[in-house]
Amino acid sequence: MKKLTLAVAATVMMAGPALAGDVEAGKAKSMMCSACHGTAGISAVPTYPNLAGQKEAYTAKQLKDFKSGKRNDPTMKGMVAALSDADIANLAAYYASLK
Repeated sequence: MKKLTLAVAATVMMAGPALAGDVEAGKAKSMMCSACHGTAGISAVPTYPNLAGQKEAYTAKQLKDFKSGKRNDPTMKGMVAALSDADIANLAAYYASLK
């Protein structure tokens, strides 16, 4: 029983945080992203990353890092400056939902 409990606890800890972004709200907010990252999250410009299919937690972290200045890119800093935490979660959920 002790081994089973440890195995379950380890599995839960490795799963990572649950994100609760709203896909539809993210889609509505994504218009500002589409100029560089494409309307379906697939960029036509090789230097801009595709966002479609990225893991939700990864995208949220990158957006928060741009907003805080941990990642430095003048264009992205300006794009994320007005995003709330909910906006970031919603955008991340939207792009994670795309194939």
